[in-house]
Amino acid sequence: MNVSRLGGPTLSLFRIVTGLLFTLHGLSSIFGLFGGNPMTGTAIPFGAWPGWWAALIQLVCGVLVLAGLFTRPAALLASGSMAYAYFVVHQPEGLLPQHNGGELAALFCWSFLLVATLGPGAWALDTLLARRRVDTPSASVAEPSPVSV
Repeated sequence: MNVSRLGGPTLSLFRIVTGLLFTLHGLSSIFGLFGGNPMTGTAIPFGAWPGWWAALIQLVCGVLVLAGLFTRPAALLASGSMAYAYFVVHQPEGLLPQHNGGELAALFCWSFLLVATLGPGAWALDTLLARRRVDTPSASVAEPSPVSV
């Protein structure tokens, strides 16, 4: 089996799982689902800074990355939000992620940076839409219609 043929599907599966986990984290923080926010066990109050806004980014970017739609910008925003979470929330509590509770933020940050860099993979709406754009001739390239006299 050709290992290079596995790259696109493997990247897609990585993107899908990472997006799903991020989406679930956002759902739990915004709506209190699945046991609520990991820190409080409840939903974060509407509009509370920065937690509710971070959860909104988790929900929206998680769904976009999961679907593979606007993947690169969504993954870049998600990565940046997790970098912010790590350095502003976790890092002041201790130098190492094992001591400051920032392991998940660091893993999400680097995972989303990988997706933003490498793209969505073979199984993504972005890939499907790009393929359709290539297959559909534009009006300027189409053959002119015959003129009857």
